[in-house]
Amino acid sequence: MATRQEIRVEGAAEPISHYTDAVRFGDLLFVSGAAAFDSDGNVVGKGDVVTQTRVVLQNIRDALQEVGADMGDVLKVTVFLTDIGDRAAVNPVRKEFFGDAKPASTLFEVSALAVPDMLVEIEAIAGIPEGAQ
Repeated sequence: MATRQEIRVEGAAEPISHYTDAVRFGDLLFVSGAAAFDSDGNVVGKGDVVTQTRVVLQNIRDALQEVGADMGDVLKVTVFLTDIGDRAAVNPVRKEFFGDAKPASTLFEVSALAVPDMLVEIEAIAGIPEGAQ
């Protein structure tokens, strides 16, 4: 029977409300919406969607590593942008992190995100490889 495990990433900013960085259930990992926060909870790359996307994907990668997974194990992402026009700028950064792996993806434009100055937030679902932690 699968068990539920809450994951907190060492060195990550404290969650801003009632959630954890990720939840493992069996061989699946559900990564909470990742933001461009440094370890103190400050937004990194204010006004720069490319920098923010890079930090967001690094934070997702850190969550995956907690369970022995990597970006190639991501099955699905949901991307939230405050300006849909930023999609073209974000895509090369996604390619940089995912390489040849192409997760299923949904992208939304939203009027705002949880913290002012956030331009992008991404959540992910990953399959945990057999034999991983």
